[in-house]
Amino acid sequence: MHETTLTEMPAPLLANAERLLLAPADLDFEKVSRALGSIHAHDVDFADFYFQHSCYESWSLEEGIVKAGTFNIDRGVGVRAVHGDKQAFAYSDDISLPALEEAATAVRAIGRQGQSASAPLGERGRTRLLYPAADPVMSLADADKVAMLTRLERRARAIDPRVVQVMASLAGEHETVLIARSDGLLAADERPLVRISITVIVEENGRREQGYSGGGARLDYGYFTDARLDELAKQAVDQALINLGARDAPAGNMTVVLGNGWPGILLHEAIGHGLEGDFNRKGTSAFSGRVGQRVAAPGVTVVDDGTLGERRGSLNLDDEGNPTQRTVLIEDGYLRGYMQDRLNSRLMKAGETGNGRRESFAHLPMPRMTNTIMLAGDREPAEIIASVKNGLYAANFGGGQVDITSGKFVFSAAEAWMIENGKLTYPVKGATLIGNGPDALTRVSMIGNDLALDAGIGTCGKEGQSVPVGVGQPTLRIDGLTVGGTS
Repeated sequence: MHETTLTEMPAPLLANAERLLLAPADLDFEKVSRALGSIHAHDVDFADFYFQHSCYESWSLEEGIVKAGTFNIDRGVGVRAVHGDKQAFAYSDDISLPALEEAATAVRAIGRQGQSASAPLGERGRTRLLYPAADPVMSLADADKVAMLTRLERRARAIDPRVVQVMASLAGEHETVLIARSDGLLAADERPLVRISITVIVEENGRREQGYSGGGARLDYGYFTDARLDELAKQAVDQALINLGARDAPAGNMTVVLGNGWPGILLHEAIGHGLEGDFNRKGTSAFSGRVGQRVAAPGVTVVDDGTLGERRGSLNLDDEGNPTQRTVLIEDGYLRGYMQDRLNSRLMKAGETGNGRRESFAHLPMPRMTNTIMLAGDREPAEIIASVKNGLYAANFGGGQVDITSGKFVFSAAEAWMIENGKLTYPVKGATLIGNGPDALTRVSMIGNDLALDAGIGTCGKEGQSVPVGVGQPTLRIDGLTVGGTS
């Protein structure tokens, strides 16, 4: 995992964004520049326009037939002015000069009377090129998209006769964004995104259990090869069959081993949000004011990396026009910094990290995670399990709840096993992990050498906004977590 080289904003990206977003309304960069500059008729610190055009589709299959299909096109512009720690925001799904001028007049009222400096648009921002500009929605005929889901279902049913129901879904999105800032910067991006998922229900002797799998990337539907579909079907069926033989999980305080890859979602939720700049500026995070202090066990290094090629959580540039980065948050147990957007980095006198993200043009940007990862250690996974006399192995997670301010979490294990005398003995159902994120970091006693990233299915919610994210971690041993069980 390493940063992709920064490059000057390619002219074709800007030209295509202008063609798609501005030209239909007889707008050009000069008119946008004047409208943006008008905000500085009042004393504001900075202002920006965020234009967006997105095409989204989804297909779902059940009982061998397509039960639902959606397609929508959304376009609009968000207008923001910032003065101190205050933000004024307006948005419109009408991209036109009158709409821009009206929004600019509305948001500039946040500033005091007087004028502030605004630069004419023209500076082409720098970016990364982490994924193609391919349009997934147009990359495959509709009949072939349905056939892909049908193949996934048939493959799952063929694996085991106990499979009684299969539900599968497919989604694709292509997004074009254009960012114009009052410091003169122009930036654009084209963002593909695909995802597929499968849920399998198995039945034996009147007992039913389910398994789930999925994957995705910032590519077109060609990402879902036959081999990848077969693997996803097998993962879902295997998980369901394991749960079919599971016993009730015990409850109590015990050593927990987390599997690699997707279990990093616990790290993301219970720790990652507490490392976002806004919570720390306001002093509401458990990590506020602790840069340079030990906050985790030795060996724990956590990064947020938006520069990984084709990953679901990656971006060429964030939603404020800044290139994404690899930001070290915790290094060998010591807190090194936070994830920042423009507003919070400025107020905290810290560097921007390319983490300004928003759900759409109708939302304000805020500091958000991209791909949040705990780096590998030097222990073999088998060695970690062998070190546990009695405990729980959480191989995969389902849903969870987190209090961002305190870091307290409750996560349900989708697949879990009992560890007895250093061996996995039998699967259990109904296991939940209960704890506090900052405290759990200090209880990490062994870190595996098997770092893996998730399959590309993560979506993160914060203050009503959802954005795609990635997670990753190696196998971890955590001492003294509370396990809520069913027995």
